[in-house]
Amino acid sequence: MKRQRKAVCLGGMSLALLALGTATLAEEVIEESLGTEYQTLRLVRVAGGFEHPWSVALLPGDRFLVTERPGRLLLIEDGEAQEVEGVPEVHTHLQGGLLDVVPHPGFDENRWLYFTYSRGDDEATASALGRARLVDEQLVDQEALFEQNRRFEPGRHYGSRLAWLPDGSLLMSIGDRGEPDSAQDTGDHAGSVLRLGADGLAPEDNPHVGHAEILPEIYSWGHRNVQGLVVDTQSGAAWATEHGPRGGDELNRIEAGRNYGWPRVSRGRDYGTEGPLRDAVRSALSLDEEMVDPIHEFLPTFAPSGLALVTGDRYPNWQGNLVAGGLSAERAYRIVIEEDEVVHMEELLLGKVGRIRDVRQGPDGYLYVLSDDEEDGGLYRLEPVDD
Repeated sequence: MKRQRKAVCLGGMSLALLALGTATLAEEVIEESLGTEYQTLRLVRVAGGFEHPWSVALLPGDRFLVTERPGRLLLIEDGEAQEVEGVPEVHTHLQGGLLDVVPHPGFDENRWLYFTYSRGDDEATASALGRARLVDEQLVDQEALFEQNRRFEPGRHYGSRLAWLPDGSLLMSIGDRGEPDSAQDTGDHAGSVLRLGADGLAPEDNPHVGHAEILPEIYSWGHRNVQGLVVDTQSGAAWATEHGPRGGDELNRIEAGRNYGWPRVSRGRDYGTEGPLRDAVRSALSLDEEMVDPIHEFLPTFAPSGLALVTGDRYPNWQGNLVAGGLSAERAYRIVIEEDEVVHMEELLLGKVGRIRDVRQGPDGYLYVLSDDEEDGGLYRLEPVDD
């Protein structure tokens, strides 16, 4: 059933009219003065009342798209949230459902949206990629572009972040689907970052096209569950944050044809025993030249999800910094990198918005944060107070 949400004002209070559930669409200042090392920010709640939101896409004209994991896509514009029709059927269970959404770089002309979702049934599911054109509040010309080559038991580690490279190809992360050894199997898409064309096919210049033992879509492998992914459009550098087990969350620079080690190398702990994960020890990295050392390990557990690169002039002292969201940590980090080394980190939003699922920079230059909640996920904007 299609839903429409409209914010109205009554006696100075913002109310929402909603056919199913509740939502808050009028903007609200949550924190008037939020101090950081370089500038004071204002925290504004743009919209809320979302059910397990997973991703936000920022469109031209101050419009937003928010995915809800149960399988809904909401278009937010002028104080209204309209449920978009034509979303593909998704299999929702635990971490699965409707996941990432990004506009095509030429969205203004072609109206293409790309989205990831879990596809399958109660026995087995896969991470999948689709696209469709957004026309008014409908998805039309829908196409299923890609599905990982093996289905797994539903519920775990779908990955599913998307990011465009400057050449027009698309990076897509897929988690290990709860089976760690799959991340070292290059005949399996699980536990990898893929590089796909806009048509969902492997570009001919992918690093292992024609290799008998490596699937042509695989760009890098040895990943547990990448849920933060961003590309520097100037340099082409791709950055990713990924979940470790109990600890061992990582920030990586994604390079073509490289192995990032999971599960053979990890600083995380075993969930059951809380001891070292198998025989994986940090020093093993230096013994295996095929494996890439992470740029940074978040200790203690951060549970990273969502990653943005700061550009433009809204935050002049944050230029080139990464901002990473954290779920269980309920905070974000501003990360300063010099020559592929983290030289400084600043904690942001500790306990202010709850579990942070996504972080994006919009066309307006502002940073937006999406909080993950079962019934009241929210979309927030960080504004310099002197702006």
